[in-house]
Amino acid sequence: MAKPKIGVLALQGDFHAHLKALEEAGAETMEVRSAADLQTVDGLIIPGGESTTMLKLIEVENLFGALESFGAAKPIFGTCAGAILLASEVENPSQASLGLMDLTVQRNGYGRQIDSRIAQIALDGRTIEAVFIRAPIIRRVGHAARVLSSYNDTPVLVEQGAHLVATFHPELTADSSVHRYFVEKVARFVSHKAY
Repeated sequence: MAKPKIGVLALQGDFHAHLKALEEAGAETMEVRSAADLQTVDGLIIPGGESTTMLKLIEVENLFGALESFGAAKPIFGTCAGAILLASEVENPSQASLGLMDLTVQRNGYGRQIDSRIAQIALDGRTIEAVFIRAPIIRRVGHAARVLSSYNDTPVLVEQGAHLVATFHPELTADSSVHRYFVEKVARFVSHKAY
């Protein structure tokens, strides 16, 4: 498969760690800050951060419509706050989102910063480390979505079509298997689509 070019939305969050993990997983990478940048990548990661702040930055940069259009055509992986932005419904409190995945996500579902944790989750028959920082909780998964991994009986890694969300921070561990999964997903998508 061709080496895909994957961007990381570089408005907020630890986008540098995502870029490094993507490179280790075999992707060409770039920071994305504009609609023009989006036109040059095969896939996109929307990193963690604070979802309401990220929404404001997306609006300031006039990126909301461009992200919706990109998501209608190409794969997006949302982590933590990025997962909130990809959901069709957001609770605690309600807020705007891109609505690209049929999920209901509760913001700060595990509680305050002090309730953050490192846990072990199962993925593809092995155990990986998952870092939860003021993490959201996926409260509902629509029929078109598929749960890839759970923690305490709650979905934490879900895919739907070309898209993927994680309520944890895969970029904060030395294990790049979640990023590799997304890179392979984007590579398959590129090989089946003509832009």
